[in-house]
Amino acid sequence: MHFRSVLRIIGILLMLFTAILLLPILIAWLYNDSTISTFLYSALITFVVGGAFFLGGDISGELRTRDGFMITVMFYFGIGIFGALPFYLSSQLDVSFTQATFESFSGLTTTGATVLTSLDSLPYALLFYRHLLQWLGGMGIIVLAVAVLPMLGIGGMQLYRAESPGPVKDSKLKPRITETAKALWYIYLNLTIACALAYWVAGMSVFDAICHSFSTVAIGGFSTHDASMAFFDSAWIETVAIVFMVLSGINFGLHFVVWNKRSLMPYFADVEVRVYLFALLSLCILICMVLMNNGDSVIDSPIRKGIFQVVSIATTTGYTTTNFSLWPSLVPIVLLLAAFTGGCAGSTAGGIKIVRVLLLYLQGIRELRRLIHPNGIFPLKLGKNVVPNRVIESVWSFFSVYVILFLLLICLVMGISEMDFITAFSAIGACLNNLGPGLGEVALHYASLTAPTQWILMLAMVLGRLEIFTLLVVLTPTFWRH
Repeated sequence: MHFRSVLRIIGILLMLFTAILLLPILIAWLYNDSTISTFLYSALITFVVGGAFFLGGDISGELRTRDGFMITVMFYFGIGIFGALPFYLSSQLDVSFTQATFESFSGLTTTGATVLTSLDSLPYALLFYRHLLQWLGGMGIIVLAVAVLPMLGIGGMQLYRAESPGPVKDSKLKPRITETAKALWYIYLNLTIACALAYWVAGMSVFDAICHSFSTVAIGGFSTHDASMAFFDSAWIETVAIVFMVLSGINFGLHFVVWNKRSLMPYFADVEVRVYLFALLSLCILICMVLMNNGDSVIDSPIRKGIFQVVSIATTTGYTTTNFSLWPSLVPIVLLLAAFTGGCAGSTAGGIKIVRVLLLYLQGIRELRRLIHPNGIFPLKLGKNVVPNRVIESVWSFFSVYVILFLLLICLVMGISEMDFITAFSAIGACLNNLGPGLGEVALHYASLTAPTQWILMLAMVLGRLEIFTLLVVLTPTFWRH
């Protein structure tokens, strides 16, 4: 492993992140709040540390796969810690370093779990910064670095593969990885602009429209208000959110193909998208029927609220228009389980991903056929394409490790705290799937949890964002052997 190369690139990325820390200063100046010094100090600390890494490192040779994994993991943890500085240094917030780091990791991983309350009274610059973290984390800061730093064009594929979500990471939209990253960011940026304009036309202020477009396209779920989308109480705003949450849950590579061909047919030709849309539609029908036929109490606007919460939770966005944890017992559990599936591979959504669940289902069907016809040969097909056995093995490996880690993390948080099972189950599920809101104690926020519990949940967030293996591989003895 090229340790000095890794160190220098980490330094470059931290210095690049300094520019991100300076952006909220413009918002602070426009709205005349007192957070300018907070972001200046945070940027200075980050730049000094990044500069020290840069001077202590060196570029020697082409990046290898192991280097890409190490850079990705180190940078995610590094930026999570340095990204916490504005929250920790702000005089307007009374948070510990653990809580500040939790908020930073939640934004960067697009989880949307928060320890902050009284959002409506926070300075605009801090609110903007929270959403900016989610927007950058949505497509991936590593992919951004590959796009804007030509130096990372050499070996950049290792970074792209390590950071990009989904079971198939070797397909490129362009011949060069730098061009691929730029193409993805072009689609991501245009979708964000379109979302912000739609929110503004629907009735949001310019500031709210920009912030919510960041967290919608990133499928992050942060809001500028404690009541989340319920603050606006607007069917038009909720409709805009639904449309862009659904779009953001689709593979961005497929968006690029649609844009290039100027045709919607690639969406309908893609098996994963068809299953994704069918699952959302079926879940909307089911939840709305349960809410309308609830005999215990009358739920206001069951169809409107039901559809919004299904799309928000199933895509792992995490916006709320009501406290869905108080809905009939079946509904919160079903919604939380839907978040385990998440969106399509290559999207900004969390969860296991639709394509993996689909492949697990097809593999199960194939095993049933083999029991009936032991000598039969049944190739597994996704649409018209035969899926290689290596991909099936990868999916099964991911699923088995995912389940084991999920159960271990539940036992761990219950062992170190007095958390009940429902809260522990939903908290780990919400963080591992990058969802945000959970059930029980974490239905509204995570501020009441102990510091050790919050650190475990931060680990779950990063595991979910990097799809488990990217982080686990650097912890194996084999990774460190020559």
